[in-house]
Amino acid sequence: MKKSDHDHQQFTKSMNTTHHASPTGLDIQNITKSFGQGAVALKNTSFTVAPGEMVALIGASGSGKSTLLRHVSGFLAADAGSGAIRVGPHTVQNNGQVHRQIRKIRSDIGFIFQQFNLVGRMNVLTNVMTGMLPRVPLWRSLIGQFTLAEKQEAYEALKMIGIEGLAYQRASTLSGGQQQRVAIARCMVQHAKIILADEPIASLDPESARTVMDILAKINREHGITVLVSLHQVQFARRYCPRTIALRMGEVIYDGPSANLTAQHLRSLYGASVDELLDGTETLELEPI
Repeated sequence: MKKSDHDHQQFTKSMNTTHHASPTGLDIQNITKSFGQGAVALKNTSFTVAPGEMVALIGASGSGKSTLLRHVSGFLAADAGSGAIRVGPHTVQNNGQVHRQIRKIRSDIGFIFQQFNLVGRMNVLTNVMTGMLPRVPLWRSLIGQFTLAEKQEAYEALKMIGIEGLAYQRASTLSGGQQQRVAIARCMVQHAKIILADEPIASLDPESARTVMDILAKINREHGITVLVSLHQVQFARRYCPRTIALRMGEVIYDGPSANLTAQHLRSLYGASVDELLDGTETLELEPI
């Protein structure tokens, strides 16, 4: 078999795996996290996310959204005596201890950061291919040697989100919205089964924010990837996520249909007028969108 034929077969196989990944659920049970001087970031936090769901996580700054997502990915360990976090069949942590094989487990978890976490001096295509590092041999990753099939897969991921024309542009020259789309493409080539997005649109203009949320919704809808996205903008939670979980001071105070969020819920969460939390195009007194 010719090398080019082999590369094409590998590329086709990898894209099929990416686009038809088995959905993975999430189970969080009794997670508590305290920081210095008794500050409690999470307090007996529990909920589940079914495979293939797209769920919004909302709450004021300091409510525990980012802390919770970092526990799910194994970046932070809960307090001793806490319960467990499971992603699919894998236990991420239990009783305040992160699993010893967390790097392997994390290969199923795509994480989208508010500040993109791209390498500015590298081009867009190479940034996307860093998502393959969990399954690329160490020696190849150290010298940045990727096969033709891997490059094609990264290019197809960029094409899917509409920025393939920027493949060889330095990441540092991209707008915030474009950089966040690159971060999503990186999750796709990682073959992530669940995506955790930590305030992915917080620093974006409204048009770029809609584009990023459209892409996340498309990935969830068409590829069956579970998405848990933390948001400050309530209207985006209502528009894109059928279900919303609301945190206040580390505790879940609402878990239900996004369309059923009321003005009273939002005042309880944010202590602000509802008009300040919406974009002026909708009201909570209207029928569910």
